[in-house]
Amino acid sequence: MVNLIFAVIAYLIGSVSFAVVVSKVMGLPDPHSYGSGNPGATNVLRTGNKKAAILTLIGDGLKGYVAVMLVKHLGPGYGVDDTGIALAALAVFLGHLFPLFHRFAGGKGVATAAGILFAIDPLLGAGTLASWLIIAFFFRYSSLAALVAAIFAPFFYVLMFGVDIIAGAVLVIGVLLIARHRSNIAKLLAGKESRIGEKKKV
Repeated sequence: MVNLIFAVIAYLIGSVSFAVVVSKVMGLPDPHSYGSGNPGATNVLRTGNKKAAILTLIGDGLKGYVAVMLVKHLGPGYGVDDTGIALAALAVFLGHLFPLFHRFAGGKGVATAAGILFAIDPLLGAGTLASWLIIAFFFRYSSLAALVAAIFAPFFYVLMFGVDIIAGAVLVIGVLLIARHRSNIAKLLAGKESRIGEKKKV
């Protein structure tokens, strides 16, 4: 029951879409209405407003981090173990993908997944982020970088900690993230994917 309560809290935290919130506060168009239609930092950047994109990135990353750290710090006092951490990680990620507060139309989860990984272990987060940065720097495709990071994250976790229930959660998050990038995969294969920083009409 306690695991479920923490999972519900994590889901609600994940349901706050910072792309939508930041856009409203800064007077920008709804991120669902332009570009890829994805409420995330990369799409917000297409407005040309770098500050809004950075705030979106930070907000979406922090909610993943906060949700997992909440369980790690408060959970043990209520008998919550690794199962609770794994459930919270999945729940906050699902909250981002299917946000209760935004008609279940969420983002693809890259920043939130990064926050989750840093909360699980800073070295895990840093290693996965490094793989994202390398691909993004050389190829300029956010989606390709995200796909590579999603593949490497569970691999890194198993190398560091072995196979356990949190490894399973990281794997599921990676699979969900890849699934959310189906359209991007098709565009990459067709040579039609937008590069990082490329503007589209809004």
